[in-house]
Amino acid sequence: MKDKVKKGGGKNQVKADVISPPSGDDTVDIKQEESTAFPVKIQGAGVEPFELQVNAFWLVQDVMMALLSRNEVCPRSNLSLALAGATLDPLAELLGIKGLKSGALIRLVEEPYTLHSARVHLARVVELLRTSGPHDALREGRSPSVLETLTHTPESNLANGKSLKRSLSNTKGESANQDGAPPDYLLPGSSERPLMALLPHSSQTEAPSYLKDLSLSCWHPPPGHRKLQGDFMYITVATIEGRHCDITSCPKGFFLNRSTEDLFDPRPAQSSPICHCLTDLLCHLSPTFKQAFTTLKNRPQQLPVEAMPTPYHTLCWLGPPCASRVHKNTFSRLGVDEQAAAQAPDWNEELQAARDLPEGSLEERIQRDKTLLQINSAFVRTAMQGVETVVDGFVEPVNGNPEDPAFLWGGLFMSQGATSPVFGGERGRRAAQRLELKGVQAYSDLDGLQGLHTIPTAIVDYRGVRLSAQGLAPGFESSEQDQKDSPASRGLLYGVNAGPQESPHRRRLLGLLAHAAKSLSIQRHVVVAPKGHRVPLFTSADAQGLLGADGRFYILDVFRSFPADANFCPEGETQNQIADEDEQSSEKCKENEENSNRNEKEGWPENYQGMNGLPKSFPHALCRLRPELVQAFIQHKHCQFTRIVKKKMDESGGFEECATACDSRATDAVRAACRDVGSVSDIIFEMRFNPNVFSPGIQFPPAESAATNLQEKLLREAAAFIITHQIPDFLQCCLENHEAPMDGASLKQALHQRGINLRYLGHVVKAINQSEHKERLRHILRSTIGEIFIRSAKRVFNHFLQGVDVSCLSTAVSHFLGCLLVHHFIPSPVGEEVRKKSRRRGRAAGASESMPWSMLTGSELWNLVCQDAVETYDISDSLGAGPNHLVEHYGLQKLSLLRDFCLKTGVQLRLRDYILDSQNKAPMSPDDILNIFPVVKHINTPAVDASRAFRAAQNYIQKGLLDQAHEQLKEAAYLYGRVCDDLDPEACYCNSLLAKVTYLRGKAAEVASCLYSDRFQEYKQKHLERKAAAAKELGFKLPIWPLNSHLVNREEKSSVKESGVGKESGDEGNNEGKKDCEGQQQPLEDTSAKSDAGVLANGHVVEPTEPHKQARKVDVDADRGVTEAGVQAVDEGEIQSASGVKNGTIDKDIDTVPSPSALNSKLTWADVVSKSNNGAGSKAVNGVNSVTANGAAEE
Repeated sequence: MKDKVKKGGGKNQVKADVISPPSGDDTVDIKQEESTAFPVKIQGAGVEPFELQVNAFWLVQDVMMALLSRNEVCPRSNLSLALAGATLDPLAELLGIKGLKSGALIRLVEEPYTLHSARVHLARVVELLRTSGPHDALREGRSPSVLETLTHTPESNLANGKSLKRSLSNTKGESANQDGAPPDYLLPGSSERPLMALLPHSSQTEAPSYLKDLSLSCWHPPPGHRKLQGDFMYITVATIEGRHCDITSCPKGFFLNRSTEDLFDPRPAQSSPICHCLTDLLCHLSPTFKQAFTTLKNRPQQLPVEAMPTPYHTLCWLGPPCASRVHKNTFSRLGVDEQAAAQAPDWNEELQAARDLPEGSLEERIQRDKTLLQINSAFVRTAMQGVETVVDGFVEPVNGNPEDPAFLWGGLFMSQGATSPVFGGERGRRAAQRLELKGVQAYSDLDGLQGLHTIPTAIVDYRGVRLSAQGLAPGFESSEQDQKDSPASRGLLYGVNAGPQESPHRRRLLGLLAHAAKSLSIQRHVVVAPKGHRVPLFTSADAQGLLGADGRFYILDVFRSFPADANFCPEGETQNQIADEDEQSSEKCKENEENSNRNEKEGWPENYQGMNGLPKSFPHALCRLRPELVQAFIQHKHCQFTRIVKKKMDESGGFEECATACDSRATDAVRAACRDVGSVSDIIFEMRFNPNVFSPGIQFPPAESAATNLQEKLLREAAAFIITHQIPDFLQCCLENHEAPMDGASLKQALHQRGINLRYLGHVVKAINQSEHKERLRHILRSTIGEIFIRSAKRVFNHFLQGVDVSCLSTAVSHFLGCLLVHHFIPSPVGEEVRKKSRRRGRAAGASESMPWSMLTGSELWNLVCQDAVETYDISDSLGAGPNHLVEHYGLQKLSLLRDFCLKTGVQLRLRDYILDSQNKAPMSPDDILNIFPVVKHINTPAVDASRAFRAAQNYIQKGLLDQAHEQLKEAAYLYGRVCDDLDPEACYCNSLLAKVTYLRGKAAEVASCLYSDRFQEYKQKHLERKAAAAKELGFKLPIWPLNSHLVNREEKSSVKESGVGKESGDEGNNEGKKDCEGQQQPLEDTSAKSDAGVLANGHVVEPTEPHKQARKVDVDADRGVTEAGVQAVDEGEIQSASGVKNGTIDKDIDTVPSPSALNSKLTWADVVSKSNNGAGSKAVNGVNSVTANGAAEE
């Protein structure tokens, strides 16, 4: 799968889905979209006329992107479109172009080149001629599809000459393959996972040779007098026939000049045409090139599932079997690859301009989301290239600080950040970078907050080094008062170091920060600045608000925006945060300190510290609560609040009497409830948190002592909430099959959805061991232990790489992996291997014997990993004495551990079968380490409207309303298709859920007809044949169910008529849904009561998942009637609905994200295999599954 940045609305974005229209004022009749798809005729620019299917909502540039990807047009570029002799505006919508209708003739017009467009055209030609062989994509870091592996015949030969049958001769699955049944190594429980069978073996032949050489001429660049005559570049071509030609690039195109190796003559050669496309000229010069190029353009198309573009870089942990380059790179001296790095864009301006796009209508929001995705994906790709270039040593630092070097490359500012002993050294620095990214994500996701901006940010791990990459911040303007200060403080309007000032810009910035604080549940508070004055804050003490030269307000340094985790903030380390300002307040401070000591354990449950060993210290001091945990804790507190109010009113004569009376009983009940639950307001339920509490180095004035004590109590309760509620609820959902994490990635996602940080993995292990259902949770225990082991090994590996020279990287990595996965591995002296190789090469051996990393043994490495696991996860003997303990006691497989480790560290191994049990022989050699790729974490740019529709569908599913859920899912699938690509995780999950809901509505035929497009027909036919053979071999009947519904395409849904889709099922669909969901109604109610509900908090409705507001009504007045002391009458049922349950039914205000396992359906063999592929015991089966780099190593 090519991880390309897909621009505009290419052919993969031709969506004409028939779905229900979105609700709201900007309703779009999506039924009409089906009729807006029409064909047009394309001709001109030397291509054969052909038809192109377009949609009326496309822009002209979308049509151009679709054309440039067609074989008939590629590799032509620098074209424009004309209708009836008039050139079309690239940003115009097709719907608004007069005269454009079905069958209209659109002409391709060749535009004159510029130097930049000529280089772009040359790059397109090179990309086309670099048609990769079966394994070339792996070497470049792309990830292939596993689909061809399932449909490929076992007799296909591998690149190294060995057939697949021969490579699997020792496995038990060979006999099963002969009849089409799945081999044994694909089935759950298999102990053998051969790697040679995992990668697809493409049936395409190797790319032919087109040219001997294509490079810049020795006469390039053109001299001044030739530049004035229009010469851009001089290119030298060596054809297969042995002819050497010099080609000139000019505004009109390309032509053959008269220059030779010894003589410069830029005049056009006789009878040489001027071709707008370089390949046309090459076909004229070389008959062999013409024949090979014609074959290339007429080659069979790849399966679409193998050519799906992905917006972000994908990482494959296995590379080609042959590490050596098979074909020489004939295009390396053109310089087109280096040209992109030389042109540094202004990433900040690009991103802010995209965020400032209008959002008034649905179409405008779709274009905005699409633009944001394109810019962010390009930024992330540049960040990966930049960090790789910096760490490899090709960029010099721009500052003179060796402890914290900073680099500029490609429009990016990259640095590690200073190591602070306050934060915990190296681990604290890494945590600060990760939390900064999360803080930027939180402020970027705020809806309705226009005017507050963040700098584009990404963090990249490469060769054990983590660098933070940011766009260049604009120059900062200064206020009038700042003009008198030092230049360093100019533009700083907000922060501890900003100083007292007053200006219109500052007032506007404070208003924006106050609005953001309300959305992020941050309490306004006051701290004491280093100079002694008091500073009111709406953020953490580190944050800074600035006014840029572009007129925008920016917020920086937001890594401590979330509340501190009191479980890892020992009381002794965070005491005395109240500043002693004068003698008169000293007595009051002592009194407050005594009260603090007296109430030191206030907020902790009884015997909490003795049972859990918390609070305790952590390797770094930046332990923060996740925003999901904050929202879940607020809802938990709101449920307590409503129960207390109801209880107080019942004691005072009943709810109705208190609500309708004109006395103070209702007010007193609300005040008492606010006091009991710890609300920051005494007249309304409002939960906010101070991010500076439990933060070392922060002091509060004496007047803030009461509020600080309340915040400390709330943070202790929130921290205990993880241990007492969230972890038990997670395990209970696993027991009820509402959660089914099958590997480390899905386990991390499930824990994060409940606000459980991964530093609590040790407590998850303890909870499972203490559970009476330990056997039923053994798969969770297996995944948890595997995740602990891999993460601890990754930290040891990062430190290990810091002492390795570049020339020894492959040897050191193979040595580390051998020590990690082989029990009591005793490596042979590295010096002997180096000496032997040096003798063969005729050189003397180096001083490798003295390298510290070469002295590492398996036992020493295992002790380091166990020590890290104890410090981080507080588990002592769970990992045992070696890797064999993990295999024997937990059922983990070494190959699965190897795969997880490679994905998290970016290591790529050579494709071959590894023996990981020999104590004396190294399991892998330095030649098996093919590469180390950068692993990136970045900001996610969601499709806002699609996500809202998807979450609304999930809510309907929880309530058993399958018809409404079906309509919302169809809408979400359409919107996802308009914004992102087919492999977006949310889009895939949406399509999967759509297929399941359609099936549960009793429309199995509709599933089969609407979820497979024309581009899947070839694969579908091959797979159905194999599936039928597998069913016959296994002896069971296959139910009607779509295979791989998570990869369904939306393009061909236009063939399904919308009329009657939503109404046709009627009561039958509802009854079918009720039957399927009947057995799980009670568990759904339980989880809904504990979910992140939309509740009244902080004086507004808490909507952690931004529900589909038009699809449901939030009864805000009901909650205000309870909280505003009898201002408005509320009945008892509405108070119950605030806690999540009303009269035994699930409240419609609650947003609960369901698990796919909540939908019962029969499983096919393909479903069993796909589930086993994600299991911890057999992850290597899907060893080449596309894993985005940020998902592979997110902490």
